[in-house]
Amino acid sequence: MPDWSDDTIWWAVYPLGFLGAPTRPAAGRPLEHRLPALEGWLDHLLSIGCNGLALGPVFESVSHGYDTLDYFRIDPRLGDEDDLAHLVGACHDRGIHVALDGVFNHVSAAYPDLLAALGGGPGAPTAPMFHIDYSTDPPTRLNFEGSDDLVLLDHGSPAVRELVTRVMNHWLDRGIDAWRLDAAYAVPPAFWAPVLADVRAAHPRVFVWGEVIHGDYARIVAESTIDSLTEYELWKAVWSSLAEENFYELDWTLGRHNGFGETFVPLTFLGNHDTTRIASRVGDAKAVLAAVVLFTVGGTPSVYYGDEQGFHGVKYDRPWGDDEVRPAMPGGPGGLSGLGAGMMRRYQQLVSIRRRNRWLVRARTTVTQLANDHIVYEAHDPQDEAHRLYVSLSVGRSAKAHVADDRGELFAFEG
Repeated sequence: MPDWSDDTIWWAVYPLGFLGAPTRPAAGRPLEHRLPALEGWLDHLLSIGCNGLALGPVFESVSHGYDTLDYFRIDPRLGDEDDLAHLVGACHDRGIHVALDGVFNHVSAAYPDLLAALGGGPGAPTAPMFHIDYSTDPPTRLNFEGSDDLVLLDHGSPAVRELVTRVMNHWLDRGIDAWRLDAAYAVPPAFWAPVLADVRAAHPRVFVWGEVIHGDYARIVAESTIDSLTEYELWKAVWSSLAEENFYELDWTLGRHNGFGETFVPLTFLGNHDTTRIASRVGDAKAVLAAVVLFTVGGTPSVYYGDEQGFHGVKYDRPWGDDEVRPAMPGGPGGLSGLGAGMMRRYQQLVSIRRRNRWLVRARTTVTQLANDHIVYEAHDPQDEAHRLYVSLSVGRSAKAHVADDRGELFAFEG
């Protein structure tokens, strides 16, 4: 991992939603310069204590951003390449690293190279990039998770490997610092190793993490050579333990988390553009306890925009069921309701503890007290046992949290 990633706390943004862009399919979209509005939020990002901006899809797509049409063009609903370059420059001027979302598992059903392959037959130059059965009429292509709108790339194809390498280097050449690999759980891990070898040869300080929902995390990291991956196990255990008031699940998962830390530093989070908001899952008071866990265990934390304000939103299993968790934001942080000030203050307090204890990125945890409604654990530095934090969480009649070190209490909450 590059040295800068140890000190990075990401603020994750879904740009199409954040900036109020239309996400339903439509033809002939005009160019609209929405990306510059994000610059007005960079000081808010810093005020949380974050120093990384993780952008969701920004490339031209049909609708929600994950149905790519052109990897080398900024979506006209967001702006153009100059807008992105200016945003990246504004971030770097403030010491903020920038990550882009690489949707390299699948493309839109209207992706030009796919249409050329379907129309040109098995001899078409782009045919090897896709899984196409030409024995049917019309030819059948392999879709992603049953969606007719998303068509899988063939990751055994040298042409796909060359495309992904070229896209990653193209935008790294233009100043970005990191990549999130969307749906990395669906891509053979071995695909990434030669791609990332070429990318790191040109950009040795790049940070790359994969979206991995399930699987053998350590093996995937080893075979793919990615730096990190999204630890959905911890995400699930945090909200489930709080919602069900069963800290035994968190205890079990913290043991797993320690094991992952022996191999890689996980990307930790409480929510993202695909999940119900933590405050909607567990309530406002318990959402503070969830944040305590996020910032006092090992990992590279990521904050999904609005969670620091206590936003609510439910993901539904239906078409456009993500809309609630991908909301438009006001033109600047001055337009936020004061209702989120309390949660914001808690996030700032917890991030400040994280900043004063840089070793937490590689921390291990030891549970010392455990009951259904109560857990106490020690976070410690595996390289220096003198570095310790003591964390207590309780639920039941009220939600309570305390964080202390050998000098005394650092954080207290009861709600």
